[in-house]
Amino acid sequence: TAFLGLLYDLTYQGKGLKVAEIIADGPFDKANLKLEPGDVLTHINGHEITAEQDISQLLAGQCGRKTLVSVKGRDDMVVLPITAAQQRTFLYERWVKRQAETVEKLSGGRLGYVHIKSMNDDSYRTIYNDILGKYNKCEGIVIDQRFNGGGRLHEDIEVLFGGEKYLTQVVRGREACDMPSRRWNKPSIMLQCESDYSNAHGTPWVYSHCKIGKLVGAPVAGTMTSVNWVDLIDDSMYFGIPVIGYRTAEGTYLENSQLEPDILILNTPEQVVKGEDAQLRAAVEELLREIDGNK
Repeated sequence: TAFLGLLYDLTYQGKGLKVAEIIADGPFDKANLKLEPGDVLTHINGHEITAEQDISQLLAGQCGRKTLVSVKGRDDMVVLPITAAQQRTFLYERWVKRQAETVEKLSGGRLGYVHIKSMNDDSYRTIYNDILGKYNKCEGIVIDQRFNGGGRLHEDIEVLFGGEKYLTQVVRGREACDMPSRRWNKPSIMLQCESDYSNAHGTPWVYSHCKIGKLVGAPVAGTMTSVNWVDLIDDSMYFGIPVIGYRTAEGTYLENSQLEPDILILNTPEQVVKGEDAQLRAAVEELLREIDGNK
């Protein structure tokens, strides 16, 4: 199935599909296309969109192919539908942008926001770029690692956010930056949730154990065990073999040891469907409280 990069108004009772939002970077996010929220899609490749018609059937096999979309009251438009993976990527980027905007609004621009999508190199480079780039002058950072499936990044996160200021670099009487300048040496707070797995359990555990900052959100199941991923000559079979456990100084393993947040906040389904994030709000409020209390 292909996708058009649109969100629809599900309360619309007329014929066709009413556009609620055009997803950034999607097929309709082009200067030469005049589609707007509120417009109604009526046909795809000449086939009428009805209440009984599943739009995915009309878009089957259309990924990357020129597709004619008819819009009520407008000229027909030709777009190249995208894959489900591409749409998920655009929706993820939309979510991160909205989270960052929420933090900026709630904190009055004092705090930055980064999301660790996965415990891998790409995610590390993204957050490194953000905290030392656009958020460099912020007073604190909200680190969101919710909905993370794992990898191996706990040591890198501990080093990156565990910096402690030891010098200020001054150029001709003007403060240029604090040192260490390649690590975050200001306050931070971390969000966790019940969807975190593997190293997304280990990373907040290390963050808390090293007393870098507080954890906010829901408990995380104890799943911090590393595996070797193995495939066979027939590469259709691919599986992981648990090989590395992580033992604490007390002799217990992180596996099967549930990680409790410092501040327990559960996002309810009612809040989620409204776009509300009580965990994010609590993290912002707590970090601002800590920063103001240390002044």
